Amino acid sequence: MTATVPASETEPRAGVLATFRDAPLAVKTLLAGVFINRLGGFLNIFLVLYLTSLGHAAQAAAFALGAYGAGTVVGVLIGGWLADRLGPRNTIAVSMAASGVLIAALLYLDSYALLLAVVCVAGLAGQMFRPAAATLLSELTGERQQVMIFAMYRWGLNLGAMAAPLLGFGLYKLGSGHYDLLFWGEALIALVFAALARAALPAGRSAATAHDHGGGYAEVLRDRRFLVYLVATLVHTAVYAQYLSTLPLDVKASGLAVFWYTLAVSLNGLLVIAFELLITKYTQTWPVRLTVGLAFALLGAGVAVYALPLGPAVIIIGTLVWTLGEIVGGPAIFSYPAVVAPAALRSRYLGAFHFAFGLGSAVGPVAGGWLFVRIGHGVWLAMAAASAVATVLVLAALKGTDNRRAPAK
Repeated sequence: MTATVPASETEPRAGVLATFRDAPLAVKTLLAGVFINRLGGFLNIFLVLYLTSLGHAAQAAAFALGAYGAGTVVGVLIGGWLADRLGPRNTIAVSMAASGVLIAALLYLDSYALLLAVVCVAGLAGQMFRPAAATLLSELTGERQQVMIFAMYRWGLNLGAMAAPLLGFGLYKLGSGHYDLLFWGEALIALVFAALARAALPAGRSAATAHDHGGGYAEVLRDRRFLVYLVATLVHTAVYAQYLSTLPLDVKASGLAVFWYTLAVSLNGLLVIAFELLITKYTQTWPVRLTVGLAFALLGAGVAVYALPLGPAVIIIGTLVWTLGEIVGGPAIFSYPAVVAPAALRSRYLGAFHFAFGLGSAVGPVAGGWLFVRIGHGVWLAMAAASAVATVLVLAALKGTDNRRAPAK
């Protein structure tokens, strides 16, 4: 597999349609596959309902969901390692095939302990593809198109995530209130992605890693700048996760109508899907330090707005502020690890990044809920302070960095 030759410094950056049109078939397949995979992401949405329908206690069902989340966090690290050993194509195919089989198997297991183990491994298997897919996207794309390609990657993830609950509910109703069609549907979607990967993606490891595995994750951790970037990402993601966990708790405690919360969340999803690709046409030319730093700072500003006396305007305005940050900086945040990584360690850098992102998503709701119980509405000042720390860290990590390559460590 040979990476596309980077564009010249004088070549203008293409827009959305031009970038997609000129992308290799493998890149288009990956973007379609990521959307298909995310579209079939029913398990984490319906798992608790499924387990309680089997007679398991709510606490046991919630614990199983936690086990699934733990599996997803570990899965990206294993995926980065496998991408070096098996190559991105085989890693994606193995990830999706194993995920499909395990999800279908859940329908036929009676033992809670066995269910718990399979749920955890299914989460692990289902996320192994992410570093491999990101590695392949990066290697097959010119350096000056990296941000736009990762914007398309995020667009597919977001669009699939928005449609998945509706599709899952449709399969549930079609199955007359049983979960067989829903779980088999997710399993088949994963198997379709596996087949697409085997048929359309280039075989083997990249030329850069075919004879050199680098130093693995230990080498990644020796990159002090990137380690700071990972810590900043973890904190940033933990704060970002509060809109799904702590914000609804605060809305309920304040006595506000849930309508305002659902409206704000819906606006976030719609605006990101509608505008992120279009805005990226312009932000991809900005220095990465500016783009990522602005994204981090806007998240902090948005949660700081939530610290005002909670009302409909505060919820909507705060959400719009940090949504702007997500639109401006999301693609750059995701593409930076692929661009800055040494070629032989690209999959490991991406695995480490997705691990930090996943860990922040898992830890954030727990930390936010704990703080909310103790300090109530004041949680938002604490989150704004944490976001300010993350912003300072990421600006330090990206000091002297342009859109193409980080400075020497």
